[in-house]
Amino acid sequence: MILTLLTNPIIISVVLMTLLCLFRFNVLLSLLISALVAGVFSHLELVDTMNILISGMKENLKTALSYILLGAIAAAISKTNLTAYLIKIVSHFISHKKYLLLLSIALISCFSQNLIPIHVAFIPLLIPPLLSLFNKLKIDRRAVACALTFGLTTPYMVLPVGFGLTFQDLLKDNLNANNVSASLNDVTNTMYFAAICMIAGLFLALFVFYRKPREYQEVEIAKVDLENLEMTRKEWGVLAGLVLTLILQILTMNLPLSGLLGFVLMVILGGVEFSKVNEVFDDGLKMMGFIAFVILVAAGYGEVLKESGSVVDLVNSVVPWMEQSKFLAVFFMLLIGLIITMGIGTSFGTIPIIATLFCPICLELGFSTALIIFILGVAGALGDAGSPASETTMGTTVGLNADKQHDHIKDTCIPTFIFYNGPLLILGSIIAMFL
Repeated sequence: MILTLLTNPIIISVVLMTLLCLFRFNVLLSLLISALVAGVFSHLELVDTMNILISGMKENLKTALSYILLGAIAAAISKTNLTAYLIKIVSHFISHKKYLLLLSIALISCFSQNLIPIHVAFIPLLIPPLLSLFNKLKIDRRAVACALTFGLTTPYMVLPVGFGLTFQDLLKDNLNANNVSASLNDVTNTMYFAAICMIAGLFLALFVFYRKPREYQEVEIAKVDLENLEMTRKEWGVLAGLVLTLILQILTMNLPLSGLLGFVLMVILGGVEFSKVNEVFDDGLKMMGFIAFVILVAAGYGEVLKESGSVVDLVNSVVPWMEQSKFLAVFFMLLIGLIITMGIGTSFGTIPIIATLFCPICLELGFSTALIIFILGVAGALGDAGSPASETTMGTTVGLNADKQHDHIKDTCIPTFIFYNGPLLILGSIIAMFL
């Protein structure tokens, strides 16, 4: 059985792809090379393999377009003082109490995924001016990193708005493409359970492990003048576009259309100058375009794995072993998701790959639709926190290291890996027993 498993083209390909990504080889090239290897070991012609990959990319076109349009909206927001103005308002309600401050940062971070889809772009604006306050309160910045990461990951997992709608649409589409019938409502109702794991990790980090005071040197850095900020026509125009995008998403559940019409309104109302539309879109592509292409190629890669004809052999090899323990089966699949996402650096790129692998196995094991949704959703999200290549961790470090006193690996990646991937892996496997 082990020999059959190790020589399976899918296993060879996925292991190769993961290793290449973990060793910081280009993600897109890793996916393309691994797809070709899967094709070669499955006795497919190279040309046929590439054609299958290109054909499979269409499965994620909607998600990729959503990402590009959200990137344009995020770029439009970043060119105004809208986020800074929001921070100004919120700052009046933030007390100098340590835990209230940390929880407020987590809440503001949540807004960046759903309410105002700007992703990590708010961190360099919000965090550096607060470093002096963190120092006075002797807050361990590892706790701040955990608060930020909570807000950057949990909302898109559980709330079908903004990046959350993109993630859950992607999850739904890949489930249906792999013979698991699921609606967006099914996905949303199931993924709420993942929030339990994330909240557990947040409270452990903030109130148990990083509650002790930590000293930092006071270093003078450039600060944003929040007091003199005003809402101009530009800010109001962008805000109106955001509101329209949010309302249309809820009404239509179509993010590309909502994002497009929201952006057009920004241009009409002067939030984005007509002469700078190209610049804003270029910035949006720089911000989100790479992830969009990773999502597209990942879908093509997943299609190659399906067409290789090796899925049935893989299922026949692992199902007898997994039948012995439901807990170990779930744990093992979540662990694979963690490793792949750690390598790729984006949970959105992991979903198409693991859907191809896990859906046939879960169906053979007789798992419920809710359990399959939970496994795929959590396995996809695992690794976003803690991956050195993830925008979530890199964005967090940029803000906290403004005074050169915060290490990317030791102070961001390791803490977030422990307190979010740990609960998702262990507690998630336990929760799965009841689905």
